[in-house]
Amino acid sequence: MKNVYFIGIGGIGMSAIARYYKFKGFEVAGYDRTPSDLTFALEREGIDVHYMDRPDLLPEDKNETLVVYTPAVPDDLKELVKAREEGYLLLKRSRTLGEIARGQRCLAVAGTHGKTTTSTLIAHILTQSGEGCSAFLGGISRNYDTNLLMSENPTIVAEADEFDRSFLQLFPEIAVITAVDPDHLDIYGDYAHVVEAFKMFASQVSGILIAKKGTPIGPEDTKARVFTYHYTDPTADYYPIDARPDECGYFHYNLQTPTGIVEDIRVGTPGWVNCENSVAAAAVALCYGIPADAVREAIGSFEGVKRRLEVHVNTPGLSYIDDYAHHPAELASAITSMRDIFPGRKITAIFQPHLYTRTRDFAPAFAKSLSQVDKLILLDIYPAREEPIPGVSSEMIFKDVTAPEKVLLKKEELMDYLSDEPLDVLVTFGAGNIDRFIEPITGLLKKRLKTI
Repeated sequence: MKNVYFIGIGGIGMSAIARYYKFKGFEVAGYDRTPSDLTFALEREGIDVHYMDRPDLLPEDKNETLVVYTPAVPDDLKELVKAREEGYLLLKRSRTLGEIARGQRCLAVAGTHGKTTTSTLIAHILTQSGEGCSAFLGGISRNYDTNLLMSENPTIVAEADEFDRSFLQLFPEIAVITAVDPDHLDIYGDYAHVVEAFKMFASQVSGILIAKKGTPIGPEDTKARVFTYHYTDPTADYYPIDARPDECGYFHYNLQTPTGIVEDIRVGTPGWVNCENSVAAAAVALCYGIPADAVREAIGSFEGVKRRLEVHVNTPGLSYIDDYAHHPAELASAITSMRDIFPGRKITAIFQPHLYTRTRDFAPAFAKSLSQVDKLILLDIYPAREEPIPGVSSEMIFKDVTAPEKVLLKKEELMDYLSDEPLDVLVTFGAGNIDRFIEPITGLLKKRLKTI
């Protein structure tokens, strides 16, 4: 193969693979529906990206071209139809990642939430220790400003995505399962099938499986040696002893492990949820063989992942955080973490629901999680790959929210509304295009600070 062509190149997982093939010397190009900061970055790196459905732009020599696609694109997209009908070698993103990982030591992180931060921290530990790794990440690392790390060491760190059962293409030596919550029920049908898929993933782990205690995964599901971790359960194999936040919300703890205690760890990103993620990452690194001192130092220097409790403004009277949370459990974890970071302050959350099916399936749980904030600004549903479902709207969530204050807005109304809104701690949540508001909101709040 000389050419690798991506259909849906702007996705976070697709773009990492595109960067990998560009690094390896292939001719790389692709299509995405919408321009974004990520597609602009790919263009700056020499990758041709276009935004119209143009089947004529597929490389002419199909015998020297691999076409990689994401299941998020519609089946009737003309470029995808041409690739199928004309016999191009056509692979899903997940299969492509599985082929790249084959023959390397694979460290994989699965889970319905927490996997991006955990996998990025594992990659950071290996990189900072000098061991090195190649890493395909589900977010942009703030330490490296990329979702791809490359190394001569034949070890790969990969985020193992449960969507469309993608993670079943990976056969890790060491794996983490951070959470097994109901999600993607449009794919799985019910929770039992979600659990079944995670058990299948566990069965493919060859060496060590580190599962959050309480998940429905046990030694009977895998040939690997199983360890557990947890933030509050001291009976877990990996557990943070005396975990406590400092005045800025950064946690300090001593790590209990099966072989002893690693003392004086400080997590470089705030909130209890990042403390728990650091325990999982430390467990993988220690099982891999990274020295305890190097693990401690790397956890302290970790700057996190963009859009994961990412701080954009932080003053005693006005703060702004952005987070990717789009599932009820993720929202609950993020909000409680923010209570640690900003004790006693008023939290106003802007939430953009992601997918009609997810809203339909989890509306009561969304309402319960979002009721933990002091004020909720709820936006319309971001549809992504879906068509509207009759009767499904943000109102399904809004009506059951019991926060002291709440308002339902269209996204076009948001900036005007915020211009007159008294704010203390503001957070934006969602996996849709709510990230387009980060820059204007940050600018608005910094302008406001100048007038105080």
